[in-house]
Amino acid sequence: MNNLIKLGTLFPIIKQDLNSNENVIIVSCKHIISALMFLKLHTNFQYKLLTCISGVDYIGCKYRFGVIYEILSLRNNNRLRVKVFVNEITPVDSVINVYVNSNWWEREIWDLYGIYFNYHPDLRRILTDYGFEGYPMRKDFPLFGYIDLQYDLNSKMITLQSLELSQDFRKFNFGLLWQ
Repeated sequence: MNNLIKLGTLFPIIKQDLNSNENVIIVSCKHIISALMFLKLHTNFQYKLLTCISGVDYIGCKYRFGVIYEILSLRNNNRLRVKVFVNEITPVDSVINVYVNSNWWEREIWDLYGIYFNYHPDLRRILTDYGFEGYPMRKDFPLFGYIDLQYDLNSKMITLQSLELSQDFRKFNFGLLWQ
């Protein structure tokens, strides 16, 4: 943990949580590649394994999205969580050159949240259909239905408006599974 305190002299750390049982640092999105490269290659850290990348939607905040990198040092038996916060238009640099296994997770985060990753070699839909519009893990994504309830300020009442979806609902027939 003492080594983590010295990281701020090499690249800017916005925040470092030393009070909890978890090792967490928050880095600017401009410095994510240099931070992860340093944590991977430095002899005191050796976080050589990327275990997960997650996306988080903080709707209503200045920095709406968070990208969380969880890395593991087998030599030191230590985990570290590196967080980056961005708004809706700021891209995050892809870390494929640092951790090759980040390819799937970056595609998944882009597909479900709409967080764009610069310099990603194959950024395309991975879990939704190719013609799908929108990002289903965003908190403002409509959940279901063809009707939307909205409050009209002029008439001061709730109105029903038809909701236009870019893709029809699929109808499954589960009764004929074994035929």
